[in-house]
Amino acid sequence: MEQKFTHFDEQGNARMVDVSGKEVTSRTAIAKGSILVSRKIMEAVSQKQVPKGDVLGIARTAGIMGVKQTPHLIPLCHTLLLDKCSVDFKLLPEENRITAYCTVQCQGKTGVEMEALTGVTTALLTIYDMCKAIDKRMEITDIHLVEKIGGKSGYFKF
Repeated sequence: MEQKFTHFDEQGNARMVDVSGKEVTSRTAIAKGSILVSRKIMEAVSQKQVPKGDVLGIARTAGIMGVKQTPHLIPLCHTLLLDKCSVDFKLLPEENRITAYCTVQCQGKTGVEMEALTGVTTALLTIYDMCKAIDKRMEITDIHLVEKIGGKSGYFKF
């Protein structure tokens, strides 16, 4: 059986996937990722003592902005009318880990997985940027899709 690539036409040229014949359905994606930080950064973030400001507040806004920019960053990604986007954080001081979660929802013909992954990545990069003056030895890790609801392929849970 020959593999058919959806992002290429018969001549091998890149193209957006044609979703014109698909039904509009409710779609949700949740992505997560973490940043490993020093004890000093964890204390500064949790006590809101980072000189650049409220790290998690700014990272939340950056994550949401990243979600909205996804079709400008990922080639061939569809522009979607989003219904909901949230970015949340869980601080795990015993592991010196900050975990970010991004949830994106829409009514559409294609999924929001790339938007959720872009949002989580942008939030984590913002944490790095705001904390690098304290310690540059941070590691962004474990970025992945946690859950997807809706669409032709149905439900997915990592």
